[in-house]
Amino acid sequence: MIRIRQRGSVGHEQRGSVGHEQRDPVSHEQRGSVSHDNDYKLKEANPQLGERWPNGGGYGGRAWMNSGEKFSSTYDLVEQTYYLYVRVVKAKDLPQSGVTGSCDPYVEVKLGNYKGRTKHLENKRNPEWNQVFAFSKDRIQASTLEVFLKEREMVGRDEYIGRVVFDLSEVPTRVPPDSPLAPQWYRLEDRRGQGKVMGEVMLAVWMGTQADEAFPEAWHTETAFVQGEGLFSIRSKVYMAPKLWYLRVNVIEAQDVIPNDRSRAPELLVKIQVGNQVLRTKISPPNTMNPLWNEDLVFVVAEPFEEQLVLTVEDRVHPAKDDVLGKIMLPVNIFEKRLDHRPVHSRWFNLEKFGFGVLESDRRMEQKFSSRVHLRVCLEGGYHVLDESTMYVSDTRPTARQLWKPPVGILEMGVLGAQGLLPMKTKDGRGTTDAYCVAKYGQKWVRTRTILDSFAPKWNEQYTWEVYDPCTVITLGVFDNCHLGGSEKQGTAGKSARDSRIGKVRIRLSTLESHRVYANSYPLLVLHPGGVKKMGELQLAVRFTSLSLANMIYMYGHPLLPKMHYLYPFTVNQIDSLRFQAMNIVAARLGRAEPPLRKEVVEYMLDVDSHLWSMRRSKANFFRIMAILSGTISISRWFGDVRHWKNPITTVLVHILFLILIWYPELILPTMCLYMFFIGLWNYRFRPRNPPHMDIKLSWAEAVHPDELDEEFDTFPTSRPHEIIRMRYDRLRSVAGRIQTVVGDLATQGERFQSLLSWRDPRATSLYIMFSLSAAVLLYVTPFRVIALVAGLYTLRHPKFRSKLPSVPNNFFKRLPSRADSLL
Repeated sequence: MIRIRQRGSVGHEQRGSVGHEQRDPVSHEQRGSVSHDNDYKLKEANPQLGERWPNGGGYGGRAWMNSGEKFSSTYDLVEQTYYLYVRVVKAKDLPQSGVTGSCDPYVEVKLGNYKGRTKHLENKRNPEWNQVFAFSKDRIQASTLEVFLKEREMVGRDEYIGRVVFDLSEVPTRVPPDSPLAPQWYRLEDRRGQGKVMGEVMLAVWMGTQADEAFPEAWHTETAFVQGEGLFSIRSKVYMAPKLWYLRVNVIEAQDVIPNDRSRAPELLVKIQVGNQVLRTKISPPNTMNPLWNEDLVFVVAEPFEEQLVLTVEDRVHPAKDDVLGKIMLPVNIFEKRLDHRPVHSRWFNLEKFGFGVLESDRRMEQKFSSRVHLRVCLEGGYHVLDESTMYVSDTRPTARQLWKPPVGILEMGVLGAQGLLPMKTKDGRGTTDAYCVAKYGQKWVRTRTILDSFAPKWNEQYTWEVYDPCTVITLGVFDNCHLGGSEKQGTAGKSARDSRIGKVRIRLSTLESHRVYANSYPLLVLHPGGVKKMGELQLAVRFTSLSLANMIYMYGHPLLPKMHYLYPFTVNQIDSLRFQAMNIVAARLGRAEPPLRKEVVEYMLDVDSHLWSMRRSKANFFRIMAILSGTISISRWFGDVRHWKNPITTVLVHILFLILIWYPELILPTMCLYMFFIGLWNYRFRPRNPPHMDIKLSWAEAVHPDELDEEFDTFPTSRPHEIIRMRYDRLRSVAGRIQTVVGDLATQGERFQSLLSWRDPRATSLYIMFSLSAAVLLYVTPFRVIALVAGLYTLRHPKFRSKLPSVPNNFFKRLPSRADSLL
């Protein structure tokens, strides 16, 4: 085990050097409770991004360029941070203990108040560790580095073997793409440094940056936490989500299925279970021993295929009881993988008898006569398995790699750090936060190292993704690590602690300009039962590089999802169910990694609760629709002012434009296109300069009622008292009633259009068809210009010639019947 800790009061002051004001939880609560518009806006950051050194010798894979040019690097989107690296490789010729006659050595690296310890190896005189320690240069307070080699004793203090001392002023500096520093053998000296002792240790000590290849595997001083004898240290980690497939099972028929009770007509169905997913077919037509279903059941499975397909044929005796008549277990990897919609060959499978009375001696009889089931099973590779909301999808490729197309761009993300985080928990009587950041795009998940006890953590880690579709979204979340220590902390209710949500950021790649670096500070907003709260700010540097502009434009003309989603689509209920199963599989697989990516983290990143009812979301969506219609409403109001001559000059200009278009109708479409062109050019001056971010006003999070927030955070099924549920149900009925009225009005207007020619009202239909005949004759003998001119001038006539009563066509339309008369 590796232990990194700080000793003494000086170490405590060093760990708390971020400032006493940041340590004050009250000040942070006050800052988070004040709702200022500026606090919720995106801010431009001016980080000192890393120097751009050339990428050669395998660093980034790009060739050297002219010495006077700027070079692009895989670490030019983060602030360059220096670390003192100590690689402990191995030791040899160590002395044996005089008490036990064995040697259980370990190495302890000491730099000022920081200590790093390798795991101990039992009975090894020539041990090998090959472990790396990284000490941040900003926290170095000593001038010498000491490497101690000790032997672990079961009782009492560990025995001292020897040490090696380095002067930090003589440590070499290595900057990529320099070659790695070769380790050397160092003779051990005694405690006082007055002579050499038996044994040697192989070490490499150098000063480098986070671009060093040793950085990901190193144990960092700010990311380790010691509790007793246990250690839980979180380093930066890259996770690959499992490859998901849709498993389509077409249950065709069965033969020779004998029910247990032959005195009644069997109600046969098939139940299929794959992992935790269970689906059933409908009940087959009765009075047959060869039932027919021909029904598709779709599941989600992940590579490597660990679950088996368990199929049982059951007889529905009554709604609470099913008799199992046959069962079969099939491994998933035996089924065919289909890349398109070509037909799949069906197969017959023998069912094993199930229930009491089936003895081992009866197996021979089963082979002679057995019930069979007819299946058509395949793994669908032409679909994209959705594990996230389609609104924030980060990958649209089909499952089968053979169908993938070349990437169209590269996304580089520099996770710089966070500012002004709130205390998420209490430790030693004071508020503290152990923050880490998670980014998700496609199948690649990344997790930064956990920075202990800091409200302004600095990660300075950079990651890269291949982009196959620019109309996708990358999601980043910041969390507080609640699992530090040798064992997980238990909550007040006896449940394991959960990593707390600090905030989330989404960036749609299509909103980014190519080859431009966006360095911004994003507000971290979280909705609590008490309202929206700013938890801090996340500093990011983003660059989207286009590899081929032609391929990028080509993507805009194609569907977002693979073609199988449109040729053979799933139902809405199927999509929701399959997405839920896919999220569970991804959370389970990532939770088995080391270190695990917790289920609560995966669910938050994938928006697992986005489908639940929320009065706040309903209001937000309603006002989004109103904002869209506001442009049409504004145009109609402007045209109404023109018709009523509110501004005579504008009305006269509209008359002139109208007459020009009537005399030259071929100019109508070109004029509209030219108008759109000039509007686009005019709006270029006001184009967004930064990526979009979370908007509390758009989310309707500022003016939301407290009870509506409490309803949103309620469990499902509800856990609130009956009186509150009654009040919320009445409120929901009121809102649903208004929605019902609006939907009914829209349906009524459509039915009135249909009744024009349906003879539902004989007199109205007679008038309409006679009007249609007259209009056809009039339009045939009259030039179109004259008709358009008369209609336009009539519409734009002066208010003196208008009547305040509704027009004749409006009156006629409102008198038409609808099917509302037939409603109960």
